[in-house]
Amino acid sequence: MIIVFTTPRGRPGRAGQGPGLPIEIPDVVIDRLPLYYRLLSRLEQEGRAVISSQELGEELGVTPAQIRKDLSYFGRFGKQGRGYSVIRLAEELRFILGLDRRWRVVVVGIGRLGRALSSYPGFEGEGFDIVGRYDSGPGIIGTTLDGNTILDAADLEADLRKTPVDIGIVAVTADAAQDVADTLVRGGVRAVLNYTPARVQVPAGVELKHINPVLFLQSMTYHLKLRQRDRIARAD
Repeated sequence: MIIVFTTPRGRPGRAGQGPGLPIEIPDVVIDRLPLYYRLLSRLEQEGRAVISSQELGEELGVTPAQIRKDLSYFGRFGKQGRGYSVIRLAEELRFILGLDRRWRVVVVGIGRLGRALSSYPGFEGEGFDIVGRYDSGPGIIGTTLDGNTILDAADLEADLRKTPVDIGIVAVTADAAQDVADTLVRGGVRAVLNYTPARVQVPAGVELKHINPVLFLQSMTYHLKLRQRDRIARAD
């Protein structure tokens, strides 16, 4: 659950507007906002001027009522019968998600996954700058990746204190994940994206997301098994 402060008109306060009324926004709503923003950004590039909640829902597999409810947490962006201005709604979501600024990111663990993440070209275009790549392997430290030197993880905390970073990506082995997360937090990082199977813990006030592809695959196989069973039952 996220708590934001709205202005008297109900919208999140921009810089200089001062605090407003606190409202609680469910995490599932926050998780859907990037989906809306990504679609609107594409439509903006295509020159689309207006889109309805019905059309948004059809594109994203979300009901129009859910879209309207999600957006209502942040204000009124459309007019009944006229839809949403693509440019304006994309701009508002960009501000709400904090994508109107650059975010400094470090990747810790430069194995296969860490290398792929460090080299992913989509981060920079969305406002995320990977400013450091760290590993503890003697054979990896000091080598280069895309022209960037891989640094010693033993220096991570000291480096973070000298040059603050916003987000840390953890791509180490599961047994090292908690130590890395602790180091990131001690260094002042306030958001951790954990790509390991370990369920790391962070203090209150630090954002934490877990991404484990195996869990998603396991949930998919459950549905595949049900469909396979249904096909067999129909065949009988």
